[in-house]
Amino acid sequence: MRLPWVFFFGILLSCQLIDAQAPKKNTSSDIFHSIQKLNFLGSALYIAAHPDDENTRLISYLSNEVKAKTAYLSLTRGDGGQNLIGSELRELLGVLRTQELLAARRIDGGEQFFTRANDFGYSKHPNETLKIWNKEAVLSDVIWIIRNFKPDVVINRFDHRSPGSTHGHHTSSAMLSFEAFDLANNPNMYPEQLKSTDVWQPKRLFFNTSWWFYGSEDKFQKADKSKMIDLDVGVYYPLRGVSNNEIASLASSQHLCQGFGRLATRGSENEYIELLKGVLPNNKSDIFDGINTTWSRVEGGEAVGKILYEIESNFDFAQPSKHLPQLIEGYKAILQIKDEHWKKIKKQELEDIIQSVCGLYLEATAAESNTYPGSNIAIDIEALNRSNADINLISVSTSTDNLINKKLALKENKKELFQININVPNNKDYTSPYWLNNKGTTGMYTVKDQNLIGKPETPNAFELNFEMEFNGFTINIKKPIVYRYSKPEKGEIYQPFEILPEATASFKDKVIIFANSEPKEIPVTIKALKDNVKGELQLCFGKGWKVDQEIKPFEIAKKGDQRILNFLLTPPSTEDENYISPIIKVDGKEISKELIEISYDHIPKQSVLMPSETKVVRLNINKNGENIGYINGAGDEIPESLKQIGYKVDKIDPTTIQAGSLAKFDAIVVGIRAYNVVDELKFKQRYLLDYVKEGGNLIVQYNTAGRNGLDMDNLAPYPLSISRDRVTDETSKVNILAKTHALVNYPNKITQNDFNGWVQERGLYFPDEWSKEFTPILSMNDEGEPALSGSLLVAPYGKGNYIYTGLSFFRELPAGVTGAYRLFANLLSLKQETQK
Repeated sequence: MRLPWVFFFGILLSCQLIDAQAPKKNTSSDIFHSIQKLNFLGSALYIAAHPDDENTRLISYLSNEVKAKTAYLSLTRGDGGQNLIGSELRELLGVLRTQELLAARRIDGGEQFFTRANDFGYSKHPNETLKIWNKEAVLSDVIWIIRNFKPDVVINRFDHRSPGSTHGHHTSSAMLSFEAFDLANNPNMYPEQLKSTDVWQPKRLFFNTSWWFYGSEDKFQKADKSKMIDLDVGVYYPLRGVSNNEIASLASSQHLCQGFGRLATRGSENEYIELLKGVLPNNKSDIFDGINTTWSRVEGGEAVGKILYEIESNFDFAQPSKHLPQLIEGYKAILQIKDEHWKKIKKQELEDIIQSVCGLYLEATAAESNTYPGSNIAIDIEALNRSNADINLISVSTSTDNLINKKLALKENKKELFQININVPNNKDYTSPYWLNNKGTTGMYTVKDQNLIGKPETPNAFELNFEMEFNGFTINIKKPIVYRYSKPEKGEIYQPFEILPEATASFKDKVIIFANSEPKEIPVTIKALKDNVKGELQLCFGKGWKVDQEIKPFEIAKKGDQRILNFLLTPPSTEDENYISPIIKVDGKEISKELIEISYDHIPKQSVLMPSETKVVRLNINKNGENIGYINGAGDEIPESLKQIGYKVDKIDPTTIQAGSLAKFDAIVVGIRAYNVVDELKFKQRYLLDYVKEGGNLIVQYNTAGRNGLDMDNLAPYPLSISRDRVTDETSKVNILAKTHALVNYPNKITQNDFNGWVQERGLYFPDEWSKEFTPILSMNDEGEPALSGSLLVAPYGKGNYIYTGLSFFRELPAGVTGAYRLFANLLSLKQETQK
């Protein structure tokens, strides 16, 4: 009985995942749905802080049931979180989560916006959040997006009235939205924005509340609901063969890097929204009640509505192309309305519908996925009219060049193929996430172009303008150039066409640790992004460091090939932190970028150009032991960091763990959230504890006890309760409680200085209760809060030691924090006989 559901989702997934750049393939039901949305002139903006904060049930309901133009404004791109599917963190995680949000919106029908706020990690209070973010800048972004999107209704995911009760980013998003609601209509606020937009006053502001915010369902039932609207978002869409909740489930399941894949739900389900500003609707099941959402809303709109409402009322599902003459008349009428905002929106919507009713297929594909400034590229054009409509292709052009002029009649179902050539300007910008092009701060990305602020991604490298003639009337249709190819195991795949440098350079490691004064060979990989690249590579380095040869020539014949040049780098004799960076000199250009590709099946492939540099650290460190076993968790890079300081690290496959198989290791480290994401571990835990009992040293890093939490009673050899306690201030003072314990004395003496330079946080998910066998080593706290002593706990067990730590080593070691290396070396070196 589940086959229809599986079939529907299979079709939907095939249309929404890696072929996100592909032309839409709309059914008659899709076209009718688009016409319904065309005839609704109302918009709603949902606002929260992060990817995954959005309520996909409500967004889908507003878009698909109400037919409103609906968008989600996520203040951040989720850069500060963790990654359950790969190694991307920080900026790269933000790129991944951006695309996951776009994948979700393609399913639930919404649009997506962002501010310049950088997700710097968990924050306990909006005071801290808004200080680090730069409140005025983020507020200006929220106002900018409201002024451009012009929502009638704004809905906050979080409550602005409860600072300190939840994530500071969450409360801040609601506070900024509450403030922006009125300020967006004030011409004295950010007047520079009014050069390219207008002031706007939304009609209503809501808070998307639920029993969760009241503490229990019982308390919520007793709450005053006089200002609440109750929406049943579990509606069923017969024309689509699916319910709203099923669409919403699939949309939220796109947040795979956060572990949000979930079962679909069906049936009636209520969402509550509480009025914060504006007039409460008389009809408490309609958030647009009292707001004109018909064509009469705009001057000249009645003439448009007269045409388009008739199409909706008498839509021919069997032969939608019969409506083309009326649609053309509607298009002409839209061109006459004076409201530029709705004219632009409805003009684009109608252009898409006109193409769909005719089955018009227009595609521009490049033979390769990328090229470089100054190149000439061949583009294959495919034009196909799959109806009996009178359609002609008049011309194809870019924003600067007219590429082809011909009046080519597109006969029914007769494919037209031809090729054009495009000269890429020498000053054409590279394709990369625009918010990463300039150096930002801890809390803010730097975006110099005001018109890019709010956009989810960098605009397409090239768009072609197809001048088309429908029944003698000319309409210009824009299409991006894409790259299309196939794989035997995946079929047809679309990905963006990109402009990239002629070559890029990268280091294998982002941090290189020198544990002594011996030189190291530093490999630099040059990747050619065009044929016959010839030039020089210069290695830049800091004072006190030396290199055998500063500049080396290179030559690469084929695009896509790589060459590795090795530089012998000698550190200073004393401790030092510095950076090295490569500069490629080719064809009179200097290129200092690294190309990073992010590729997953549920998002389009992403190319990210980042400054190519590596941190080099001369570190005095002592260590005992050599052979380390590592059980991978959720995407941390600690094994590579440990190899940097001379450990031999073997990754342990949990399925191979059995009695006696672990004895060869001097220490075993369990990766972050391993017990949350590796089900096999719960069956192998007894062997890990036996390893400790027989004299082993086991270090368990943090796991979560909430969603995707632990389902095991033997995480530790003694009672240990994991909480959500954390210390988010990476500069907070750390007190050493167990001053004589080996963990802070052997083989490295740990002092306050070893906690300088930590990034993003001290740690997270600390235990809050533990048995007497455990010794707490450190205490720390955020400002105004009591000290927490669960960040690092150690207990002897049998002949060995069990260590549990919530300290964020998974961030500190890859960042080259010297004190974190020293402390972790002590953890690995612990033996019972060294304890004091």
